[in-house]
Amino acid sequence: MSIQVVSVKKRNFCLNGKRGGFALVTALLAIMILLALGIWALNVSTGDLRISSRLVGEKKALAAAEAGIHRLMQGFDPADLTASQVSNVQVDSATDPATRYKITNVQKPTSGPESLPLAGYAISGGQQWGQTRYVATVTGENTNYGSSAPVAVGVGYGPVEITTMYR
Repeated sequence: MSIQVVSVKKRNFCLNGKRGGFALVTALLAIMILLALGIWALNVSTGDLRISSRLVGEKKALAAAEAGIHRLMQGFDPADLTASQVSNVQVDSATDPATRYKITNVQKPTSGPESLPLAGYAISGGQQWGQTRYVATVTGENTNYGSSAPVAVGVGYGPVEITTMYR
């Protein structure tokens, strides 16, 4: 058996007689492009998660504010405005203890009329009936998401007699 030696000619990609690192440069450039695309995709997806989590927190805070408004309407007493003010009340302590509301600044408004007439309540003889105006701030918050939803509420209490004439 005889062995034949075949010579293979190497091709050198040279630039001015020096070996070039064209494959290495191309591979590094491709890796950098893929890394940039990966970082961009990660940033976009985590941004979507942040936005959706913020929306969940805001919805929970607004639902808590709504529960606070219902509480204000049920227990409103114009003779004792401080009794209507509460703070740190849990909406549902069993399933979501981080969602709370507070009712503050229950007072008569500083601008506008003190009372509003009610249509259909005028009685002959000069009596006029209406609603006395009050304002309050109800703030719902969720501590898990760090969200807060303050709501300015107008309360009309009545019917009350709003006749200005003396009897």
